[in-house]
Parts: sequence; structure tokens; C-alpha cells
Amino acid sequence: MKVQAGGLGARRWIVWGAIAFGALFLGIGLVLTGVSVSFLASAERTRGTVVGMEWRYDQRNDRGGVSRTRRVHDEPVAYPVVEFTSADGIRRTFRSDTGANPPAYEEGAGVEVRYRADSPEDARINGFASLWLLPLVFGGIGLVIAGIGTGVALATRGRSRSVSGRR
Repeated sequence: MKVQAGGLGARRWIVWGAIAFGALFLGIGLVLTGVSVSFLASAERTRGTVVGMEWRYDQRNDRGGVSRTRRVHDEPVAYPVVEFTSADGIRRTFRSDTGANPPAYEEGAGVEVRYRADSPEDARINGFASLWLLPLVFGGIGLVIAGIGTGVALATRGRSRSVSGRR
């Protein structure tokens, strides 16, 4: 019987850990959504042009840092370099934080740019990936993991009461 009690305790920790992990990721997703909404609320719009692609190898190592070693199957990622003119008449250039392979944009393509008037170097391409991809990934993963943990907790709640009531 002690093995069962220990098993129930371990399962309970795993379930609550999944709920906590999911809630953390969901929280991060909500914060990132708030950052994007705040940016869009105060951002100016203008047209820009993709003037080039910055190709990079972006490997992450096991500790979350960037690895300096390149693996055989790694492909470079293209980050669009965009030029636009801000409201003060100054021509500005930025590299998007969102890259892709194959590239999402071609050189010479016109794009809509959003930037902060008080800080024009804080600019982004007005597109789904650059504004909403991270909030969606973190929020989605958090929602799925917390949902599974909650579902398992609710499903096993009745079982643990019936097992303890039989003693």
C-alpha cells in the first residue's frame, strides 16, 4: 500500500508541475501579447523596402545560449533588412528580429513598417510573424500543457477519493 500512496503523491506532483509550467508559459504569452498590443497602440505606420537579407546560422545549445558549432543539417536563416523614412525625414534601416528559410520577403519588396515615433530605431515589419508569433507559441504551449494537467487532475480527483474511501 505504501507504494500506491507514493505513486499517488508522485502523480500529484507531476500533474501540479504540468499545471504550473503551463500557467508560466501562458503568462509569458500574455505578457508578450501585451507588449505587441502596446507597441501597436503607439506605433506610427510607414512604407519600407527590403534592401537585403542577413543570413545567419542560429543554433541554440542545451543551455539556451547560441552555439558556435554548426551541425551538418543546419540551414542559415534569412533576416530581412528594411529601410524606411521616419516622420522626421531621416532614412533609417533595421534588421527584423524574425527570420525564415526560405525567406519570407524578397529584396526590393515593399513592406509596411511600424515604429515608435519617440524611438524610431524600435521598428518592426507589420506582419503576423514579427508581431504575434512568440505570443502565440508561448500562449499555445502554455494553454495545452496547463489544460492537459488540469484535465488529468480533474479525472484522477474522483479516483483518489474512491481509493482513500475504501480503506
